[in-house]
Amino acid sequence: MHESCGVFGVYSPGEDVARLTYFALFALQHRGQESAGIAIADGKRMQVAGDMGLVSRVFDEETLSGLIGHIAIGHNRYSTRGSSRVSNVQPFLVGKGNHTIGIAHNGNIINAELLHEELVQHGYTFRTSTDTEVIASLIISSPGKDWVDRIRYAMHRLQGAYSLCLLTRDSLYAVRDPWGVRPLCLGVINGGWVVASESCALDHIGAQFIREIEPGEILRISENGLDSYQEQVERRALCIFEYIYFARPDSIINGKLLYPIRQAMGAGLAEEHPVEADMVMGVPDSATAAGIGYSLATGMPFCEGLMKNRYIGRTFIQPDQRIRDLGVRLKFNPLPQMLDGKRLVVVDDSIVRGTTTPKVVDLLRKAGVKEVHMRICAPPIRYPCFLGVDMATRQELIAARKSVEEIRNFIGADSLGYLSVEGLLKAVAMPRELFCMVCFTGDYPMPVQLEMDKLALEIPDRALQEKGHQIASFT
Repeated sequence: MHESCGVFGVYSPGEDVARLTYFALFALQHRGQESAGIAIADGKRMQVAGDMGLVSRVFDEETLSGLIGHIAIGHNRYSTRGSSRVSNVQPFLVGKGNHTIGIAHNGNIINAELLHEELVQHGYTFRTSTDTEVIASLIISSPGKDWVDRIRYAMHRLQGAYSLCLLTRDSLYAVRDPWGVRPLCLGVINGGWVVASESCALDHIGAQFIREIEPGEILRISENGLDSYQEQVERRALCIFEYIYFARPDSIINGKLLYPIRQAMGAGLAEEHPVEADMVMGVPDSATAAGIGYSLATGMPFCEGLMKNRYIGRTFIQPDQRIRDLGVRLKFNPLPQMLDGKRLVVVDDSIVRGTTTPKVVDLLRKAGVKEVHMRICAPPIRYPCFLGVDMATRQELIAARKSVEEIRNFIGADSLGYLSVEGLLKAVAMPRELFCMVCFTGDYPMPVQLEMDKLALEIPDRALQEKGHQIASFT
């Protein structure tokens, strides 16, 4: 399962907001590694800079020093709508003159194709293949006396998940969809305001966490301070995978630190699926806390049986066939001296397609592990997500096609246990009504097409695909 995206915004006169955004994006790098960008405004002029790759590759001192202003938004992308290419790098600026906005988006709009067609018929042209540009164009085309009115009108047309940071010449806006599918929080820094996908980004820049932005809430931050506008909320549907995998364990969601919640997931697995073994390990890094929770609940020692290379998959250099054949060995290296002859409980966050887990099991067996008992923090994933997670089609989901015993046999484990939905909710310690759990239950919080094309808005223009580093300014 792949990450969603990370968004950040700051309004703080007197601060180097481009540099603050740069370091906040570092903290949100786990949410997307395809591209990074920053847009900035100084009250009169708007600028944007971005490119493919990690934050550290995209920005240098020269680029950051050219981004001058007191308002900024930033974005780390993992593509869930539109291909991974430079023309789709966010944030981008949309509109003309006083009707120009910058936008950074985390989520997925399920009626984007319909809205795109409608906007094209009204004369709007698109330079990206993202639903994010559809959102921006819809806001610009909406009636209203100010941006808040236009955003409100657009929210009534949009269906799906969106946590937004919006930039105008003189204001910052933060918007969360009425279901609250993706997280968004608010903080303060030296008299200014910041918003971010996760609270860990606030910690890294020295900002103080204030609260989470509510589902259906619009925040406007300007020289007049902060104003909040609340739209009607019918059902909350925060993605449960923010707790299991997406968010960093040092982030706060719904007022709770995630690390002890993940430990509780491991303890729940120990209660639901006990087994006699010698040691426990968590697949790094996302299942480390849950592995420790399993260890504490059972008294079995915890070990780091696999060392993770955290930079694999984040390079533009393609491996040759000999290196590619190493497969999962590129990402993990076992510790045979720790594992030889041991009965091992292996805690992981999820099994999606079932392509990686058999390789991990095989790697451990080759390192001398006597027994491998897989324990999974997420219940079986049987339904695809259309709300901002690039997961898989239903045909690709192994739990949609196989029983637990068939999956155990397929991955080559001695036993396999999934945390139940009830056990997951017990670990989170919050009501089921707050969450979207469609990937386990098939209960979509809104009507969706059961087959959606990630590339439906694609532009067949090689000039856009081959365009270089994106730096532009609008006055």
